[in-house]
Amino acid sequence: MKQSGLGTAANPQSVVILGSGCAGLTAAIYAARGNLKPLLIDGHEAGGQLSLTTDVENFPGFPEGIQGPELIEKMRRQAARFGTEYLHGEAVGADLSRRPFRLTINPHREIFTRTLIIATGASARMLGLASEKRLLGHGVSTCATCDGFFFRGREIIVVGGGDSAMEEANFLTKFADKVTIVHRRDTFRASKIMRDRTLKNPKISIAWDTVVEEVLGADVVKAIRVKNLRTGKLSEIKVEGLFIAIGHHPNTKIFEGQIELDKAGYIVTHGNSKTSVPGVFAAGDCQDHVYRQAVTAAGSGCTAAMDAERFLEAEEH
Repeated sequence: MKQSGLGTAANPQSVVILGSGCAGLTAAIYAARGNLKPLLIDGHEAGGQLSLTTDVENFPGFPEGIQGPELIEKMRRQAARFGTEYLHGEAVGADLSRRPFRLTINPHREIFTRTLIIATGASARMLGLASEKRLLGHGVSTCATCDGFFFRGREIIVVGGGDSAMEEANFLTKFADKVTIVHRRDTFRASKIMRDRTLKNPKISIAWDTVVEEVLGADVVKAIRVKNLRTGKLSEIKVEGLFIAIGHHPNTKIFEGQIELDKAGYIVTHGNSKTSVPGVFAAGDCQDHVYRQAVTAAGSGCTAAMDAERFLEAEEH
């Protein structure tokens, strides 16, 4: 693969950032202001999860709220203003065994870099329904903390049976009049303390042995069609919100066996953003399975960029 300019083995980038969500773009802003001339690879989902979000009302500095795609576009322009370069593509391979690190970018390009910031995020597991995808951001959500406020005084459904679903359901009772948990089994997988808390909450009801068949509504969620797995009976539940809480999977597959990951595949960071490989840093949801907020992702992106800058400075001295 013949290349010229930066990003070659002979003339590597100072820093490459994988991912264009809040973490990656904040890292790009700080790296660019540090004169590192970062190259940002968009990834398979440009803009990350915020690109699929409508109203964002909990990001500081926007008292009237802002649309997710608009927030991402503003951050993108800000990073470009300071010299960030963008490359549309997805990292499909990586060699972190030696420096400069080598990245394989689809389609058919190799990039070499002295430091790497991984901000590839995590993807919410979905039900796989066309109607669910169509109404994502219009009554369908994967984040109660982000969107619960919009469902004050309404009836909603949470799908799932683990700790995440229990946490989401209990949190949502602060706003919703009624929360129904739809679970495909007759018992929860959640920890005992979370099960007990959920079952004792008067605002929460449970639809056992039940799955969601379809999300109903033209422009916004109006109802959910469900199926009881024991009886085969179909029924409709009128609700205005559907929260999917069946877990996330971090987008870290290409780094398996190269850097330390936990059992769920999240990148393990040491100190701040440092990974088990010197010169490789991680930020955002690919290493955070607890908070998963735009503002925490942005903060970790800042940390990763500063850590990368200090790493390069120390190396030069």
